[in-house]
Parts: sequence; structure tokens; C-alpha cells
Amino acid sequence: MKKNLLMLVCSALAVQSGIAADSPKGPVNTGRLAATSAKANPLLAASRLPYGFPEFDKIRNEHFAPAFDIGLKQHSAEIKQIAENKASPSFENTIVALERSGRLLSRVETVFSNLTATNTNPVLEQLSVELAPKLSAHQDQITLNGKLFERIAALYQQREQLGLDAESLRLLERYYTDFVRAGAKLNAEQKEKLKSLNSQLATLGTRFSQNVLKETNASALVVDSREELKGLSDSEIQTAAATAKSRGLDGKFVIPLMNTTGQPLLATLENRQTRQRLYEASVNRGSHGGSFDNRQVAIDLAKLRAERAQLLGYPNYAAYGLQSETAKTPEAVNNMLGQLAPAAVKNARAEAAELQKLIDAQQGGFQLAAWDWAYYTEQLRKARYAFDDSLLRPYFELNNVLENGVFYAATKLYGITFKERKDLPVYHPSVRVYEISDRDGKPMALFIADMYARDSKRGGAWMNSYAEQADLFGHKPIIANHLNIPQPPAGEATLLTMDEVRTAFHEFGHALHGLFSKVRYPRFSGTNVPRDFVEYPSQVNEMWATWPEVLTNYAKHYQTGQVIPQNLLDKVSAASRFNQGFATTEYIAASLLDQRWHQISADAIPSDALAFEQQALKQMGVDFAPVPPRYRTTYFSHIFGGGYSAGYYAYLWSEVLDADTVEWFKENGGLTRKNGDWFREKLLSRGGSIDPMESFRQFRGRDPKIQPLLERRGLQ
Repeated sequence: MKKNLLMLVCSALAVQSGIAADSPKGPVNTGRLAATSAKANPLLAASRLPYGFPEFDKIRNEHFAPAFDIGLKQHSAEIKQIAENKASPSFENTIVALERSGRLLSRVETVFSNLTATNTNPVLEQLSVELAPKLSAHQDQITLNGKLFERIAALYQQREQLGLDAESLRLLERYYTDFVRAGAKLNAEQKEKLKSLNSQLATLGTRFSQNVLKETNASALVVDSREELKGLSDSEIQTAAATAKSRGLDGKFVIPLMNTTGQPLLATLENRQTRQRLYEASVNRGSHGGSFDNRQVAIDLAKLRAERAQLLGYPNYAAYGLQSETAKTPEAVNNMLGQLAPAAVKNARAEAAELQKLIDAQQGGFQLAAWDWAYYTEQLRKARYAFDDSLLRPYFELNNVLENGVFYAATKLYGITFKERKDLPVYHPSVRVYEISDRDGKPMALFIADMYARDSKRGGAWMNSYAEQADLFGHKPIIANHLNIPQPPAGEATLLTMDEVRTAFHEFGHALHGLFSKVRYPRFSGTNVPRDFVEYPSQVNEMWATWPEVLTNYAKHYQTGQVIPQNLLDKVSAASRFNQGFATTEYIAASLLDQRWHQISADAIPSDALAFEQQALKQMGVDFAPVPPRYRTTYFSHIFGGGYSAGYYAYLWSEVLDADTVEWFKENGGLTRKNGDWFREKLLSRGGSIDPMESFRQFRGRDPKIQPLLERRGLQ
């Protein structure tokens, strides 16, 4: 049983549902679905395409339900055979057997969960809701199987005498720990209670995520006149008009919402009323009534998680969740965030004072509000650094960024090369596929680039795997990166912001973690590491976005081909710490809010989600109105719909390691094969096969230091 099955409900089915763009739509007919011929179902056999690439052109909505049914039955039979094996438990007939089990279910779940995040439709949304409790029950059937746990526990007790290699010993220990944390030691009555909680949590998590997607689409800002969009480029206005037309609103303009509280166009919209409307559309998501309201869903999720943690012997959910992270305890997370929050808010208030001076100098006649921050920050940036972020965009054309930036840096560092494959079927016309060859020239993986936003795709940016490296099966990786870049009108270039460029490098850092995995067992492959470590390699990869050799290779004017001028690069560098008070405060506020929701006991769960949020931010000293949390409760999918509950702090925790590693690269010559090979060998290839902090020490030669992070964030 692989990790993706152990965590199936909380991580995979909590995302939005969907399927290939040409799939039929309509209500789920379970009778018709169950009757689908096994021979006609492409999910029931391993794909015959290179690398086992999914047959997206053949997969239809009606294939999933019967494939899940068969996969569940097959996996249950495999588990029963392992648990009831008459032979004495051995590492091979129990632990390795578990790793080998459930391959059909895993394949179906992987395709389903990955596609439902990228191209949803009502049929698969309904199926996702129906599957959530079934898959939760299946997970419980495994982890609460007394006979199976007896075999695992017997091996665990004699683990030192089994003569296992280091990775195998760690696998045995992880299985034992995972089963205990899943309730294997509970009595019969407690197990039944746990099953009920797990089922409810699975259903609610799916509902929360689906609500966020639907509400985000429904809350897009509709604007009546071009004048209200003053400040936007002609291309942005044309995109807004095209979006409106696609929604049957000819003659109007529509601005879709992005995932975070802050919306990118707030930086350039000159009309203050339009800015306010856009901001309020964002922050009110999921909290103004209607079928997509998430206030009670969030409360119910927090209560059920707290009850589950208490049943398993923990004072709250954060204590349970953090035990398996590198942070280990809520106190460690509170200590880090508590040290950084006062300095961050102080910097944000100083930045706000500067912005207010600018407003007053222009005789604005109003106090700085959250919807003004980005707009006046851009003005201040221009005045202070003679730097306009919009000047960069012509130099950041998507294809150049990807192939001559992201891929180029990876080639220089690791010796890998890329070749586009147009012979493989994709689930959406805008998706591209590349074959990656290793430093010896041998093909090693496939990479899927899904860059554009669409209504059927969940917000944000992420990496996922369709196949994970594992010597046990001889798998080669199939890795995907997903961004949400607005797609311009047909025939126009896709020009990125600096943030979108960094995101492209960031997500490919996750991809490298999966691509370079060199482990035996699927449980440890690639990014199967603690959440507060998984962001570390991706953050390190961001450094190459502005590394001079890389930047000048991709940052070329999309019309003239001119390399980005040095004076503009100097301005980018000079402005790099600008607005860090805001950036750090919005992130810490969201992280503290996450901890607050998950560090309370079941009997202390609030009845009013927004009142609780306001009180929590005030108590933690981050209630600065011009700088709201990066995510508010009702659209905080990381923690209520995804796998980051009590773990959103992970980005900052990982950044400590990242900032220290960036210093190492700089000290050792930067973008060289020698450095890349060392980072790959000591860290990227290890996955979860050793303690992650030990892999850092082997790479760095010591424990991490926080000073580089403080300097980067201006928090000395």
C-alpha cells in the first residue's frame, strides 16, 4: 500500500473533479457506468504508450466508476491475502507485499485525482462526492485491520534482527508509525467512531474544494465600461472582453479571480471603485450565503479533525499533524512564526506609512485600504527605483521562460535535456509534453506542462505525478506542472509577470525532486517527504530565475529579440527586498490562522467562522487591515480542502533551508554541473528514504542557519 493510498482522501480527492475536455456531460448513471465492458475501459490495463503515459484520448467519464469498483475489490482481496497469510510474517510477505498491492486502484486514483484538478465537469464532480466516503472506508479497512497490524507490529518489534538495509528498515518503521497514527491500536468501539469521522471528513473536504472552485468562477468581476478598466493594457482589456463574451456577456468585461486574496490587476487598475469591487469580490468568497458558502463547512471540518485527533490521543489536530513533520510540535511552529511576526508587521506598517504619504501627496483624500496597496506600491516602486514591473513583461514570453529559462538552468546544472513530444495524447489542447533525457543521453522521464488558467481548473500552481520512480517496479517518472496564467487572445504572445516567472521555476523545482528520485520503494519516491520539507527544493530552484546567465538566456523581448537591458536588471535587483513587509505579513497571517484553527480542542470550536478569524488575527498581532491574510478561512483550500492542514507554515519553514542553500551555491560557484550533481546526489535523489534533515546535513555539512532568511526578508 503506497503513500498515495494511505493519504487518498485528504490529499487526492480533496481537489476539484474533472476529465478530458471532450467528455460528455450530464448526471451520473451508476447502472450504465457499472455495465461498462472491462475490455473497453482503458483504465483497467496499464497503458501501452511510452512510460505508461495515460491514454487521455480514450478515457471517458463512464470509465472511472467501474474502474474504481474493480480496483477496490482487487486491492481488498490483496490485503486479505497478506493479512491472512499462514506463513510467519516476513519483510517480503508483509511490507513489500503491501508496497506491491493496489496497483490498479493506484493507477485509477492517480489519473482521476490529477485530471479532476485540471479540467472539471459536473459528472466527475458528482462522482468525486460519491467516491470520497467509499475510499475513506477502504483506507480504514486496511489501516484498522487487526490481523494485518499484528504482522506489521511483529516485524517492527524484531526490526533490529531482520538484517534489513537502511531504506527497508525505514520502510518498516514508517508502516508501523502510519498504522498507529491511523488508529490501529484503538479498540473496536473507537475504530467505529474513527471510521465515521474519516468518512465525514472525506466528504466535507471534497465539498469545500468544489465550493471554492465554483465560487471563484461565480465571483468573477463584471465591468460595464472600458473606462473602469483604465490602467490595464490593451491585451488585458481584450482578454477581459473575450472572457465576458465566452460567458454570454457581450459588450461587458470580466476579470476572473485568482486563488489568493490579492488579485494581480489591483496593481494597475486606476479606478479606485473598480479596485475595491475586485478586492471585495475576492475576500467575500464563500462567506455571503448561497450554495457555495464555506463558513459552516470550515467549522465542521475543524471540529471533526479535533475530535479525530482527540480520539487518537492528541490534544488537538495540530499536535497530531505536526508529529510527522520536521517541525514535530505546535510549539516549534508557534515559536518560529512568533519570532518573525512582530518584525514583519512592523515593516508592513512602515511600508503603509510610505504609501499613505504618496496618497496624500496626490491629494487622494482617503486612508490606505487593502485594495489600494498594490496600486500605490507600484507607484512607489517606480519612484524609488525608476522601475515599472510592466516593463519586464515583454521580456518574459512563456515559451522562452520555459524552454530557455527553466529547462536551460536544469540542463546547465544537471545535464538533462528536453525534447517536445507531440505524438502523445493530452487532456486539453493547451497542454504540452516533453521527454527528458538524463546526463548520459538516455530517456528518463516525461514532463507535462499545463500553464494556462481555465474555469475547469482549480486555482494556484502545483506539481503532481502520473507515475513515480520506484526500482521495485522499474517505473520512470511522469511529472506535471500546473500554473494558472491567463491565456491571451488567439495569436497574441503570453507575457508573464515576474511572479509568474518565479512560479514556473518554483514548480519545476518540485518536478526535479520527482524526476531525480532514486529509491526502491514507492512510499519514499520523490516528493513523498514531510510537507515542511517538500517546498525546500522548489524554493531553491527559484534562484535561477534571476541568475544572470539564465536570465539573459530567456529574458528577450518577444518582438525584437533584444536581451533585457542591464540597467533594468539592476533595478530588479535593487527592488528585490521592496514590499517584503507586506509579503511576509500576509503569509504569516495565513499561517497563524491555520494554526489557530487546528490548535483548538473540539469543545472550543467556534460557531462563527469569520468572527473567529478576526479574533484570531487580533490575538496574534497580525490584524493589520491593509494587509489581509494571503488566504481567508472560506477559500483557504490548502488547509481545508488539501493536504496542508496545520501545515501552511511549511513554506517559511522550508525557506530557512532554501536561503541557506542559496548561499551554498553562491559560495561554490553557482550554476555548475558539479554543484548540481552534488545537490542531486545528496538531496534530490533521496526522497523520503532517509530522514530529510539528515539529507540536508549530508548536502550542507551542518544544520541550517536562519540568518540568510532574515537578511532576505529584511527581518534582521
